[in-house]
Amino acid sequence: MTPGSDPLARRTFLKGLVVLPALAGLLSARAAADASKAPKSAMKYQDTPSGDMQCSKCHFFVPAADAKSSASCQIVDGDISPNGYCIAFSKA
Repeated sequence: MTPGSDPLARRTFLKGLVVLPALAGLLSARAAADASKAPKSAMKYQDTPSGDMQCSKCHFFVPAADAKSSASCQIVDGDISPNGYCIAFSKA
């Protein structure tokens, strides 16, 4: 071992070389998934139903997993109200 070399620091650096690309891959996959959804404005999303058409009765609606999380949509980006509506409505 040469003076000034620290095997622990080298090991930490090498572990970082493995972890960083994996983390970058996860983040880019997440960004690609979000980019595939349409913005609310493009889908003319509104927080109120249009007659009998509302998000909770739509094929693309994804209910909240628990009381602390928000509902979502397979097509529209962002938090979705079960009573909302957009032009992508498709009766479930």
